[in-house]
Amino acid sequence: MYLIEKGSEASFTVNHSRFIGYALPCADESQLRSRLYEIASAHPTAHHLAFAYRIKTENGIIAHFNDAGEPSGTAGKPILAHMSGFDVINALVAVVRYFGGIKLGAGGLVRAYGGTAKLALEKASLVPYVEYAELKLRIDYPKLQPLAYHVEKAGGKIVSRTFGEKIDVVVRLPASEAPAIDRQFNDS
Repeated sequence: MYLIEKGSEASFTVNHSRFIGYALPCADESQLRSRLYEIASAHPTAHHLAFAYRIKTENGIIAHFNDAGEPSGTAGKPILAHMSGFDVINALVAVVRYFGGIKLGAGGLVRAYGGTAKLALEKASLVPYVEYAELKLRIDYPKLQPLAYHVEKAGGKIVSRTFGEKIDVVVRLPASEAPAIDRQFNDS
């Protein structure tokens, strides 16, 4: 799975209709609505704003598309298909259409919307998705420095430290690294 680190914009013209695609990071449905509003505000005279999104939640991936008034399955569905093909999550891909006066037919719409989405995704900066976990540890004072080294090496960070008889440490690191760090350092 991949995340969009830096969004992108791509345009495509077919039979005088202009298609503008956006591939944007989107962490939740609230941010989704905000991003759609921004795109709609930037294109007030556009004829269609079709989109699809994939958001990872605790219950799995929520995926949805909207054809924005185009014939059913000809706009949002091909956008979502490319998002699935790129295995992008926590993302919104939207395609704005300015109608050029020539009807494209169902196949033409699928190719135009899907092609524009693909161009936007190809231009976006994608990074691998990493699942993170928080780990609570109770360690002796001499273990703090080695713990900090191993956590940083694993791509994590120390979130908090509470000093007492021992040190209570909370670390955030890739979930795949958590069991090894826990076995190696947890004294509780």
